[in-house]
Amino acid sequence: MNTIDMPDKELPETLPEREQHYRQALDCIDNQEYVKAISMLDELAGLASRDAQIRYARAVALLSNGEYRRAGTDLAFTVALDRSNLEAYRHLGFVLLTMGKEEAAIKVLEEALRRDPGFVEAWCLLADVHMDLGEHDKALDALDKAHELQPGNAEVHCKLAMYYMSRGDMRGLRAEYEVLRELEPEVAAQIAELLP
Repeated sequence: MNTIDMPDKELPETLPEREQHYRQALDCIDNQEYVKAISMLDELAGLASRDAQIRYARAVALLSNGEYRRAGTDLAFTVALDRSNLEAYRHLGFVLLTMGKEEAAIKVLEEALRRDPGFVEAWCLLADVHMDLGEHDKALDALDKAHELQPGNAEVHCKLAMYYMSRGDMRGLRAEYEVLRELEPEVAAQIAELLP
């Protein structure tokens, strides 16, 4: 799970108390203290927070803690409040896929891709959704787009390897194995066990 970028880990005394608590919660997320972070962010959010930053931070902590439904609620609010937070769209797509709501996941991911057609991680997740639906051609199209955008991206090659393996395409799997030997040797070693 991705952590939240923080410009400065120092907590100067001049920061307002609310901002200090928010940054402390982010530190908890970075330190994998998710329950503590959730508690702090719950306190900051109050009953009905309209603060997209707090909602997103809490969603990240909730996802890391396996609380997908609550995370999904915060992510839905985040994208409604801040349409520029592409990571929130990606995480919401993941939550929807995990909950078996593939069609909703596709809509969310397509919206992210309308906002940024170069968002490789969204293309990769969209491929996962199409694979779940048995839409193999659409999955390959999404992976091809991701590969076109970032040919050296290890995640793209891992997803392509999974695609070829699921299709029983040993030639494609072997080609991805060769690429991953350089990019992700540990993954390549696992793939080697599957090759004839």
